[in-house]
Amino acid sequence: MAGIRTENQIYEVGVYCRLSKDDGTENESASIATQKSILTDYVKKQGWHLAKTYVDDGYSGTNFQRPSFQNMIKDIENGLINCVITKDLSRLGRNYLDCGLYLEVFFPENNVRYIAVNDGVDTLNKSAMDITPFRNILNEMYAADISVKIKSAYRARFQQGKFMGTYAPYGYIKDPADHNHLLIDDKVAHVVREIFDLALAGNGIEKIRKHLNKQHILCPAAYSVSQGETGYERHFEGDEDRRYFWSNNSVRNILRSPVYAGNLVGYRRVAVSMKSKKKLYRLPEEWEVIPNTHEGIITQAEFDTVQQLMTSRRREQNAGGFENIFAGVIKCADCGYAMRAMSANRRKRPDIIDCVQYNCNNYGRYGNTICTAHSVEARDLFNAVLADINRFADMAVNDEKAVRAIEKRLTETDQSRAKAMEKERKKLNKRLAELDRLFSSLYEDKVMGRITERNFEMMSGKYQKEQLETESRLKEVTETLNESYEKSQGIRDFLSLIRNYQGLKELDATIVNALIDKIFVSEREKMADGTVQQKIKICYKFIGFVDELHITPTKRWSTLPPQNCTVCGVEYVPGSGVSKYCPVCARKVRLERSNERRRRSREQKMTVCIELSAKNDRLALNSVRGVA
Repeated sequence: MAGIRTENQIYEVGVYCRLSKDDGTENESASIATQKSILTDYVKKQGWHLAKTYVDDGYSGTNFQRPSFQNMIKDIENGLINCVITKDLSRLGRNYLDCGLYLEVFFPENNVRYIAVNDGVDTLNKSAMDITPFRNILNEMYAADISVKIKSAYRARFQQGKFMGTYAPYGYIKDPADHNHLLIDDKVAHVVREIFDLALAGNGIEKIRKHLNKQHILCPAAYSVSQGETGYERHFEGDEDRRYFWSNNSVRNILRSPVYAGNLVGYRRVAVSMKSKKKLYRLPEEWEVIPNTHEGIITQAEFDTVQQLMTSRRREQNAGGFENIFAGVIKCADCGYAMRAMSANRRKRPDIIDCVQYNCNNYGRYGNTICTAHSVEARDLFNAVLADINRFADMAVNDEKAVRAIEKRLTETDQSRAKAMEKERKKLNKRLAELDRLFSSLYEDKVMGRITERNFEMMSGKYQKEQLETESRLKEVTETLNESYEKSQGIRDFLSLIRNYQGLKELDATIVNALIDKIFVSEREKMADGTVQQKIKICYKFIGFVDELHITPTKRWSTLPPQNCTVCGVEYVPGSGVSKYCPVCARKVRLERSNERRRRSREQKMTVCIELSAKNDRLALNSVRGVA
C-alpha cells in the first residue's frame, strides 16, 4: 500500500485497548489488563518502541467518538506514532464503514501501519487485507445482535412492569427493597396532587406555574439536587432563585405523564438506529403504557379528564372576568367547532353571566357562509345543565324504577345485539377450528400423494382466504361485544358518581369536567305557535347522550327594568344598557345630531374656500410685483 514504510523499520507504536460494557463480564481474555499484556509482549518481541497506550474502558465499538481513540488520532496527525496495534479488529471498532475508512484511507495517508494481532490483520500484508472488510461486517453484525438482545431484555422487563429509569420521576422514590418499583414520595406528592387539582378546576398551565412560583416551591430539578442526585446542579450556578422557578414544560410534563395515575410509561423517545444516538420524540398516544404497576397519586379518571382538558383549546377567563366553566366542552351541533363566550350586545347587568352568550367559533371566523351563530345565553345554558344534573342525581338516589327504565332503554338494543354477536362469535370460533383441521388433513393428503400439487395449492388458497376473513370478522365481533359490556358497566359507574351531586346549587369547571364529556348546542328554531326553542344535547361520562333538552331562549331586553327618558321624562323599556332616550326622542336626537354634523361640515368647507382664495390673491400680487 502506498506510503507504508518497510517492515525493517523500528516503529513508534501506539497500543489501543477497548472494552465495552457488554464484553466486560463474558471472559477474562477480553479484559483491559489482558489486552495490555498481549500487546506489550508483541511489541517487545518485534523490537519496536512502545510510545503510548490508549485505553477506552466502557465504550461501545459502534461509536468512534471515544476519548482515547480521538487522542490517538491527534497523535497520529502530529507524527508521534506511526503504528497502531490492537488485540483484534473488533477492538478498533464495530462499524464497518468507519473501520474501512481508517484502514484504507486515514492510516495509509498518514504512513501508519495497523496490526490486529489475533486476527492476523496487517496493512503491509495485502492478501490479509483483502478479507478484512468481511471481518468488519461480521464485527458489526455482532454489535447489532448484541443491541437487539439488550433491547429485547429491556422490553421484557418493561412489559413486566419494572421501572428501568436511572432516577425516579418527581413525586416518587425507588423502593429500597426493589429498585424497579416506585413508591410515593410523601415530601412532594402533595405538590403533584395540587397541580392536578388546579388543572381539574379549569386552570391552564401558565396559571398553575404562577401559583407554584408564588408558593416558593422547589422545581423538580432543584428537588432532585436536594435529594443527592447529580447532573442538575449546573442549572442553578450563580442564580439561586432559579431553584424555585417552575417552567411551563415542568408543569406540562407532570400533567401529561401517566406515571401519576399508577402506570408505567416508556418508549417516549426512540433511537433512530444502532449507529445513531439521536432519539425522536413520539406523540403521547404513541407511548407504551403498562397499567397498574404502582400506587398512583391521582386516579385514572382524573388523569383522563386532565388530558381531555389539555387537548381542548381553553380560555379560562375572558377580559371581563367571566369564568368560562364550559370551556373545551361546549360544541356546535352542526359543524362540531367549539363555541366561544362573547359579550352580548354591550348589555349591563349586575351578574357578569347575564352579559355573556356563546356563539359558534366557525361562524365567528368565517360568517354565515360556513355555519350559523347557534347563539345561546350563558345563563340559559347554566340553568339547563344544572337542572339536568340535579334530575339525574335525584333519580339515582330516590327513583330506582326510573333508573332501571333508563338503563334498559340505553342497553336494550345493545343487549339484543350482544346476544346475536355472542352467537356469531361461537360460530366463528368453531369454523376456525374446522379450518385448522382441514389444513392439517389437506397437508397430510399432499404428503401421502393423495392429491396433486395443483389441487393442494388451489384448496389451501381457498381455505386461507376464508380463514383470514373469519379472523377479521371475529376481531370485529369481539370488539363490539367489549364495547357493549363497557357501556353496561359505564351506566352503573355514572349512577354511582352522580349520586354525590344531589341538591347541587352551583356549577363550576371541576363538576362539569367530572360529569360531562361534551355539550352540543343546536340552532334556534321557531315553532308553529311563534315561540322559539333550542335543543341542547349533553354527553355524560360513561353513558353518552340520554335525552335532548329543549330550552326557551331568554329575550335579551326582557330583564332590563323601565327607565325615564332624559329628554321628555317619559317611562320606557330600554333596548340596551346604554340607552338614554325613548324611541321618539331618540329619533329627534339622531336627526339633530345629523343636522349639526352637516352644518359643521358646510362651515369647514366655507373656511377652506376662503383661505384658498386669500392664498391665491397673495400669489397673484407677488407675481405682479416681481414683473414690475
